[in-house]
Amino acid sequence: MTNELARQLCELSGKINRQIGVLLSRRGEVNYVIIGSHHNLVIPALDSFRSSSRRFKGLRLIHTHLNSEGLSTEDLVDLAMLRLDLICAIEAGEDGLPGRAHIAHLIPENPEGRYWELLPPAHLSGIDMDFRSFITALEAEFAKKQRTRKIEAAERAIIIRAETDPRFDTEASVAELRELCRTAGVEVFDAVIQHRAEMDPRFLIGRGKLADTVIRARQMDANILVFDHELGPSQMRSLADFTEMKVVDRTQVILDIFAKNAHSREGKIQVELAQLKYRLPRLTRQDSGLSRLVGGIGGTGPGETKLEIDRRRIRERIGRLEKELRQTEKSRVQRRAFRNKTGIPIISIVGYTNAGKSTLLNALTKSSVAAENKLFATLDPKSARLRFPKDTEAIITDTVGFIRNLPKELFAAFRATLDELDDADLLLHVIDCANPAFEEQIASVEHILAELDLTSKKTLRVFNKTDLLADKSVLPALCRRFDAVPVCALEPATFPFLIERIAGLLRWSRDPGRPG
Repeated sequence: MTNELARQLCELSGKINRQIGVLLSRRGEVNYVIIGSHHNLVIPALDSFRSSSRRFKGLRLIHTHLNSEGLSTEDLVDLAMLRLDLICAIEAGEDGLPGRAHIAHLIPENPEGRYWELLPPAHLSGIDMDFRSFITALEAEFAKKQRTRKIEAAERAIIIRAETDPRFDTEASVAELRELCRTAGVEVFDAVIQHRAEMDPRFLIGRGKLADTVIRARQMDANILVFDHELGPSQMRSLADFTEMKVVDRTQVILDIFAKNAHSREGKIQVELAQLKYRLPRLTRQDSGLSRLVGGIGGTGPGETKLEIDRRRIRERIGRLEKELRQTEKSRVQRRAFRNKTGIPIISIVGYTNAGKSTLLNALTKSSVAAENKLFATLDPKSARLRFPKDTEAIITDTVGFIRNLPKELFAAFRATLDELDDADLLLHVIDCANPAFEEQIASVEHILAELDLTSKKTLRVFNKTDLLADKSVLPALCRRFDAVPVCALEPATFPFLIERIAGLLRWSRDPGRPG
């Protein structure tokens, strides 16, 4: 920025009583001249310039201020949101001469939580800066700071939760979403929780808080915002447009996990069906390449037609999948009828996801069902025979794990699978008693069982993961309070009392004509 150019900007700015700005490339070329109002200016869309979470835009904004004030909050937000190399405001004097220059640039992640550095105001003639060397060193500092995280995941997220109920356990909810993200292969850098009197209808959290979160995300090299809510289509669009980042909600994370873990044909159909039903109402955003022409009153242009074609294809696909699902249900009904003819009692394991259901099934039946310390590691129902000491046996089945606020699309898709619980003689409700939120998890599971009309079904609560309890002395009281049997799925020595309780309940529930 030469003194001559600064003088011309300030002189013209004073004459028209408006702010004037220039966007300069790193080679010093003027890419844009911006005419604003007396108080601010609006930066045009910069889509044609590079966009990277690891590099700056390659542009610096130099503009005039007419009231001898420093950089405004709006200036600093533009600096951070657009990832400009630098922003400078030159005081335009009444005589048309340039006054002091106020300069700011972004800084890497730091313990103080600052996003930018404000340089001391000075006249242009007193500023000694080799800009090319400065910006190269600054980008290298950002890259070095980001490399220290040693993150391999391609998806790097910040979790956002807005809450209006002061009694709600937001920390537990965010911790669960963090675990869901880990299971989905997303690395979580940070979590933002905002307590509000009421939700912002467009952004859930306020615009200012959202802007701060986006700035922090770009400073930390996060590329996804994950909301601990189910976002509506209009909210999704508003958030994506404002942040210019990938925005996903809790439902999408769960759907992604289900898509990764479904292996059987039936499981894949159920998950794809849930994904399509979730996507259909959100398929409203036009691509920039689609025409926005309107062909008369009530007419639609090619862009809208393309969207209608996509919607119709999704509806047709949903119809085909539902037909396939009905066919698989028929074969399942036949298998269930055959099991019922044998007279062998049926036990169904239910519980919150990651409570250890598959591990317990493996240990009780010496099976090898996949079991991981992840949410929804098992989606496809697995069955095995459980033998009792007196030469009697039962079929024990593992079902998909439950979760708080199970997405309605998934609940509808897996309804047929969950309906198998109707045939069970006994429900084994496995509970992770070492989880601080186990009581809320019990309530969530029982709420889903109530929706399936299974509350009258004979149920035995099983406290699993007793080895992880910090204070094991409270276990007897907990078991009495919840009428539960304590076990550790990794220690078969803890099973005899459980098997004895199961055998007693099955004898009570069997028909007189059934063997054993």
